[in-house]
Amino acid sequence: MPANTVENPKIVSRAEWLAARKELLAKEKEFTRRRDALSAERRTMPWLKVEKDYIFLGSSGKKTLPDLFGAKSQLIVYHFMLGPGWAEGCKSCSFLADHFDGMLIHLAHRDVRFSAVSLAPWPEIEAFQKRMGWRFPWVSSHGSDFNRDFHVSFTQEELATGQVYYNYAETTFPSEEAPGTSVFYKDQAGEVFHTYSAYARGLDILVGAYNFLDITPKGRDEAGLNHTMAWVRHHDKYANELIGLAQGSAQ
Repeated sequence: MPANTVENPKIVSRAEWLAARKELLAKEKEFTRRRDALSAERRTMPWLKVEKDYIFLGSSGKKTLPDLFGAKSQLIVYHFMLGPGWAEGCKSCSFLADHFDGMLIHLAHRDVRFSAVSLAPWPEIEAFQKRMGWRFPWVSSHGSDFNRDFHVSFTQEELATGQVYYNYAETTFPSEEAPGTSVFYKDQAGEVFHTYSAYARGLDILVGAYNFLDITPKGRDEAGLNHTMAWVRHHDKYANELIGLAQGSAQ
């Protein structure tokens, strides 16, 4: 559980607080400029033409990769950790997925379509999506090479060796499924190009709740946990917290 207090906060006068805040503001502005420059550099990455035909299955039947774009020219895919036979999706992916529904209308107005993709068969995805109350597009890549080609699904044989290819390097990984995001562009001829993928901590910037926590005195409050996100639950499993919120809203 999070600590109840912040240890040894420095209490100062208003003038000292403003001086400290302005010093930090200068660093924040520099960080913003550097992030903008990095984002601009990201957009200059070369493109890779997608030569393989992938078939997905979702609520409206079979879809190809170009189909996932709808009428848009840009597609963001979130590689959601939900493997065949899993009882539920990854709780950390679910933490991030709780942010998806609200952004869809805004992405659409910048020529972007979004879809989650998982290796689990469609009925298993559909059941979990219904349980969680999500509405964002989600399809199954079961039976295709999509997850393997984008290095987010591993065989038991690979895991047994202790090394898999993930985040552009050979590394250890504890699960047969891994998280990631991939970006694609479709030109007027219907050709699809892979423009970007990110994995592991590269996904951190997408987690809106973390960005909010980062501006609080206790931050993410994850020191001492077995691993980051160890505290995260599926949103329908925060029973005590939900009861507390309901009681607070009734007062």
